[in-house]
Amino acid sequence: RVTLLELMMAKVSEKNPVTSEEMSVFMRHANFLAGCFQEKCEAVLKLTSAADAEDEEALVTIRLLDVLCEMTSNNRQLEHLQALPGLLETAIDTLRLTHLAGKQAVNIFTATHVMTGLEEISHPAVGFKSHLIRLIGNLCYKNKENQDKV
Repeated sequence: RVTLLELMMAKVSEKNPVTSEEMSVFMRHANFLAGCFQEKCEAVLKLTSAADAEDEEALVTIRLLDVLCEMTSNNRQLEHLQALPGLLETAIDTLRLTHLAGKQAVNIFTATHVMTGLEEISHPAVGFKSHLIRLIGNLCYKNKENQDKV
């Protein structure tokens, strides 16, 4: 599933113009991916325990967030995703939960807390909070209703 999401990420981030047929396919995929993210977003919180550092559901959720961030960076898909019910609320709630989880244990969600010395940052959850903030920002871009919710 992670590989499939990486392929979708590559396709979504291409700069080539897309046809209206491809755009409708992107919209259906966006609905599906947003629904999956909303269902599974709390799986990432399992990564705070060392035993679950390779949890597949959490890794899929991280990739889902990456794809959603990329999709909301495209103006043609943005309005559609901004209107999806619950996506913004889920992103905000997940941000709150990851912030609390980071305070209660080792904060694996931000790079500044993970770095010790000169070792490389390799934990898959590093940057998760920043991607949530990016998604929230994209969903609020030129959308007064979403801005008011935040």
